[in-house]
Order: sequence, then C-alpha cells, then structure tokens
Amino acid sequence: MRKIIQPCGFHCIKINNLGVSFGEQTVLEDVNMHIHCGSFNVIIGQNGAGKSTLIKAILGEIPHTGTIEFKDTKDGHMAKLKIGYVPQSVNIEKNTPVSVYDLIASYQYNYPVFLPKSKKIEAKIRETLEVFEAEELIDKQVCNLSGGQLQRVLLSMAIMDEPNLLLLDEPVSGIDQNGMELFYKTMDYLKTHYDLAIILISHDLDYVAKYADHVVLLDKTVVKQGTVKEVFESKEFERIFYTGEESWVREEEHK
Repeated sequence: MRKIIQPCGFHCIKINNLGVSFGEQTVLEDVNMHIHCGSFNVIIGQNGAGKSTLIKAILGEIPHTGTIEFKDTKDGHMAKLKIGYVPQSVNIEKNTPVSVYDLIASYQYNYPVFLPKSKKIEAKIRETLEVFEAEELIDKQVCNLSGGQLQRVLLSMAIMDEPNLLLLDEPVSGIDQNGMELFYKTMDYLKTHYDLAIILISHDLDYVAKYADHVVLLDKTVVKQGTVKEVFESKEFERIFYTGEESWVREEEHK
C-alpha cells in the first residue's frame, strides 16, 4: 500500500439520512455523518443501539434508505468508495493446515495454496504485515494464532487494497491489555500515514477518550457527535452511559 506523509484531507465520506428497518421494526433512522480521510472516528452506544447494523449498511450487506457518498471536497468529484473491513470475530476450523501466507495469497491474489511460494507475493505480504508488527506470523498456521495475532493479520488484509475507508466492528473483543494498546497505537499510525478514514465500533471508553478524533454516540440515530470532550461531557452521554460520580474524560487530557 502506498504510504504518504499526510492524508490529503480533501476526500470525505458523507452518510445522509441513512435508515434501516426490518419489517415494522426501525433499527436506524436519520443517521448523518461526515468523515474526512486522516481521521479516527469511533461509534459508541449501548447494545442494541444499531452500531453493527450501521456497519452492515455501509458495507452494502443490508438495504437502507438515505445515501452514502464518497467525494473530493476540493473539486466535488464523486468516486466509488473502496472499503476495508475487519469483523468482530472469524471462525477458523481447528487443525486447518493453512498458513498466514496461504490465507492472504489465496484471498488477495487468487494464488492457489498448493503451488510453491511466489517471492513477489510473499514480499508484498511481508510489507503489509510489518505495518502491524506481524511479519513473523507469515508461516504460522492460522488456526494456531492467538486472538491478537489473528486481528493483526485481518487488519493487514483489510488495507492491502488501499481502501478509502477502514471499518472495524469491535475487532479487539477478547484481546488482552497489551494487544489493546498496540491496536490503538496502530490506528493512530494508520490515520497519519495512509490516505483513509477509520470507523471503529468500540465499548472501550477509556481508549476512545485517549485516541479518538471524532466520536459518534448512537442510539438508533446520532444523538451526539463531535470531539471526545464534546460527546463525553454531554447530557446525551450521561443519559446513555451514566456512571454516577465517575467521569470518562480525564481533565488533563482535554484542557
């Protein structure tokens, strides 16, 4: 993937009046978001707020009303949105004799697993794995990877097509503290070195407070969005995540 010093800042994704219904049940309504490349955007909310449904709608997996646009704000040019995606979990069969190289080569390059390694493909895979400090995993069997290792492999696969938008549906579920810290530091690196926007669904409010540029509080619609300080100190946040005397925002981080 082509690395750049700074994201261009001109490309943006606009979600306009998005809604999702299943029969008589309204799951999402009038969702509006405006996201620029080079930004780390985190969607928070309680279970049942529609977070994963929003991700599925953006991916085109379920029908929705409203529009999703990808455009250059400098000249107004509309383009096709290219999305990278990391799901919450992936089912890997035990004892599957497939290495990380086999998985990525077959998925990304349609390279048959029974053929000898391609040095050219291997070099490209190693280059992307290095971004996530995972190059040493290239020959490991996928079924033997830990949760954190598999997450890094999936992230590598998600950015190989140079997406404009990286969607992450709670990919740190079940990851230990060190893995969490590495994940969020990697997101910080990606947003400054790659020309893409990131949308993450997360329940890890402490990490959100530390790393997010833009927070969207969802409760079947966008009830509040803005900086960490603007959202975490809002009455809407208090209503949804009331914690008594505890504050999720560290004053020294937002002075």
